[in-house]
Amino acid sequence: MTSTKVSDHVLHRLREWGVEHVFAYAGDGINGLLAAWGRADNKPKFVQARHEEMAALQAVGYAKFSGRVGVCAATSGPGAIHLLNGLYDAKLDHVPVVALVGQTNRSAMGGSYQQEVDLHSLYKDVASDFCETATVPEQLPNLIDRAMRTAYAKRTVTAIILPADVQDLDYSPPTHAFKMVPSSLGMSRYAPVPADEDVARAAEVLNAGERVAVLIGQGAAGARAEVERLADVLGAGVAKALLGKDALPDDLPYVTGAIGLLGTRPSYELMRECDTLLVIGSSFPYSQFLPEPDQARAVQIDIDPHMIGLRYPFEVNLVGDARETLRRLLPRLHRKTDRAWREKVEENVARWWEVMQRRAAVDADPLNPEYVVHALDGRLPDNAILTADSGSAANWYARHLRLRGGMRGSLSGTLATMGPGVPYAIGAKFAHPDRPAIALVGDGAMQMNGMMELVTAAKYRHEWSDPRLVVAVLNNGDLNQVTWEMRAMSGAPQFEESQHLPDLPYADIARSIGLDGVRVEKPKHVEAAWDRALAADRPFVIDFRTDPAVPPIPPHATLDQIEAAATAILHGDSDTGSVLKQGLKAKVQEFLPGTRHRHDRPGAGRDDSARGK
Repeated sequence: MTSTKVSDHVLHRLREWGVEHVFAYAGDGINGLLAAWGRADNKPKFVQARHEEMAALQAVGYAKFSGRVGVCAATSGPGAIHLLNGLYDAKLDHVPVVALVGQTNRSAMGGSYQQEVDLHSLYKDVASDFCETATVPEQLPNLIDRAMRTAYAKRTVTAIILPADVQDLDYSPPTHAFKMVPSSLGMSRYAPVPADEDVARAAEVLNAGERVAVLIGQGAAGARAEVERLADVLGAGVAKALLGKDALPDDLPYVTGAIGLLGTRPSYELMRECDTLLVIGSSFPYSQFLPEPDQARAVQIDIDPHMIGLRYPFEVNLVGDARETLRRLLPRLHRKTDRAWREKVEENVARWWEVMQRRAAVDADPLNPEYVVHALDGRLPDNAILTADSGSAANWYARHLRLRGGMRGSLSGTLATMGPGVPYAIGAKFAHPDRPAIALVGDGAMQMNGMMELVTAAKYRHEWSDPRLVVAVLNNGDLNQVTWEMRAMSGAPQFEESQHLPDLPYADIARSIGLDGVRVEKPKHVEAAWDRALAADRPFVIDFRTDPAVPPIPPHATLDQIEAAATAILHGDSDTGSVLKQGLKAKVQEFLPGTRHRHDRPGAGRDDSARGK
């Protein structure tokens, strides 16, 4: 009978924790684990990415859409380094991910050996809550158990470093002896709640308000019914941080949509005109989009005491699970009889969606990216999972797609890294192989790493019961978000050497590896392309040739920013004519007959961009 190796026990313990997938890339630093996978009939399943960063991002996508810990693995040295960007994405978005990382043999450690990196120093920030090295078999299963439990409990990244020679040692469990650490599986569910007197104080603040605004983030995802009841009782409008986009349906008439630079005008209006603010499960960082500090009384609910009290001078800070806290709060709230505030919020929302439809209809050369994404909105399957890349694609994801019912969606919210759109979608397909996934990506992100992850999709597509994975490339030949930031924030003209991208045949590349795709250059073909992709029997790439001159105008666009953009254009921006044309045409949609702003709060500071400098 063959002995059980440490590597065998690692995989065995992961299986006992319910881990079904490990997103990884091979290397000799984890040869022991790879051999164990062979002995274990590939359970948990080794999912081969094309690059370790993509493996980590796939683990993040899997964790975001499954609610379970995502696990990734990489070899020592360069493999461990490559994981870092995806692991930071998990850490900053509070996603549970466990990294298994190889290391050189114990006998070589400290000897400047090949691929030897000081992994504890490298990982001490990203896996600050738990990062340990296995040096003897008896440390297991404790290391696996603590890594899993900590990742779940703190919704963060943990890491286990496995020297190559340790992986091949015979496994022996900890004994009943001094300085041995036995361990156990699992952890119970728990939902902390604040003290009753603090809940009563919060209710007093909310009951006293006449114009209540609610901001929710991903921490409110398990409290959808409670948030809907609260919004009804208080006659409140509800804005959403981008990571909370799927926490509440966008087709509710009082949901104002995203907030912030990528947000909507009704969310901006909600915050500038409210007298009371309730923040639930969000660490939204941009305080300038919240009410003025002396404008509103405010309450925050967050499960993490480390994140409580941030961003605004909250009067009451409730540490607790969103659903359980709201269940205790709701009986103490008084129904608002005056519904004028709610009606005003709903008017603003209805007007905004009319504006979005008109902006999508603006002509562009060759395609208006707003039209491309707006055309998807009504075609979204009821069980769709959406991912978006960082950059201008995130603007259109935030503003034009209404997530309804059980639809899910996410992006790199805090790190805002380039390139998560496609690997997130692949992770989503392993979490939910029976659901369609749709990734909105820019051509910059597609060239950075998305194209090679099409190979991963081709490799595993037959394992997904629903074969649909649609990658929509907004191909405008420009690193567009940075271009607009240069124009608006610093008044600098477009620097072509840094911003222009080569045009690649993305759909042709997809077809060459057994997938399908189509290139779209005319508006009349946009809807048919979406229909074809959503009916495909395999992953599908749509190469939309979009106009880089369509501006992602922020909802609060100030006169200073408009002037900065104009300065850039006057100083030789290569796209001067189109920028002026598209910017004016897009902004004017807000001020066509029937859409003028009738509700500016006196003294609130006018939106200078409304006057069309």
